[in-house]
Amino acid sequence: MTRRTVIRRGGLATAGVLGALAVAHTLRRIGARVLWPAERDEFRDENFALIDEDEPGVVLADDGVSLATRTFGDDTAEVTILFVHGFCNSMESFHFQRRDLARQWGTRVRMVFFDLRGHGRSGTPSTDSCTVDQLGRDVAAVLRECAPSGPVVLVGHSLGGMAVLAAAARFPELFATRVVAVGLLCTAAAEVTATGVLQLLRHPAIDGFRVAVRTAPALVQLSRSASKQLVTPVLHVTSFHGQVSPTLSRFTTMMIDRTPVATIEKFLKAIELHDESAALPVLADLPVLVLGGAHDVVIPFGNSRALAEELPGAELVRVGPGAHMPHLQFPEVTLAALDRLLAGAGITAVGDEEAVGG
Repeated sequence: MTRRTVIRRGGLATAGVLGALAVAHTLRRIGARVLWPAERDEFRDENFALIDEDEPGVVLADDGVSLATRTFGDDTAEVTILFVHGFCNSMESFHFQRRDLARQWGTRVRMVFFDLRGHGRSGTPSTDSCTVDQLGRDVAAVLRECAPSGPVVLVGHSLGGMAVLAAAARFPELFATRVVAVGLLCTAAAEVTATGVLQLLRHPAIDGFRVAVRTAPALVQLSRSASKQLVTPVLHVTSFHGQVSPTLSRFTTMMIDRTPVATIEKFLKAIELHDESAALPVLADLPVLVLGGAHDVVIPFGNSRALAEELPGAELVRVGPGAHMPHLQFPEVTLAALDRLLAGAGITAVGDEEAVGG
């Protein structure tokens, strides 16, 4: 590589970062209007490491990437609930569902959580494998390994919801024989960059960011300025609406910031191109929950409404004060919706007096 090539690539990397800064300025203006600190911190003493206390495991994806798992409950449970988190999140984003469902259902439910490839404790994937289709394959791999028998409920948030849909499109036999209900939180089957803040994925700065990561990865990884100034501000300022616990806000921010810059870059194109419309007929006869936040500017509620309209039997839940992370900000609403989803699958809650593990 010549010195001129190095200088040119360095210049492109710098241009990508500068473009990212311009986009970030817009995002900060959005964030200034949607997030205020809470007057009290109801989660000051919350144990956000709860999932870490569950049984750890590793599932190898079909291409050899290791997928880190945590499991609550055992094989005697009536149903297994498999949770699939969103972009730049980790399995800990389902903290309240792990806490509340254990209290509500006790040993009758088994819960499985895993980190998407490139996220959390899971392995580093190749760029070519960072597709929504591959995430669907990963969901199926975790299901088969961690829940080899019995009924399964799949719950996916944002990119995790797209992964669930991809699994349905590719493995319809699993949904005909094993999956008894599906929860789709703040997600879309297609056209995810047509509305909301994710339209910025079509911004020229994104192409500059991709060039920066691929041509000068050491520079970008060292400073993390590209990801911090371009993608993570989207997620920081759009996670919540209105007042939010400072502890919860810090927990969410740290989770987002732990995502490697290479993972962010690798998945941007996948999110932009994804189309899981073929999954909708597979879900037509299943109980489906479609839940979205009225103030979600990442995947606006209109996407949830459009998704529910394609699934006539689905329950559509609009979380009036919610944004892109309603399962974290309004766990009680999410719990009630999941209770109804399980009831629709023929499983009825017993009450707190028989619950364990909370």
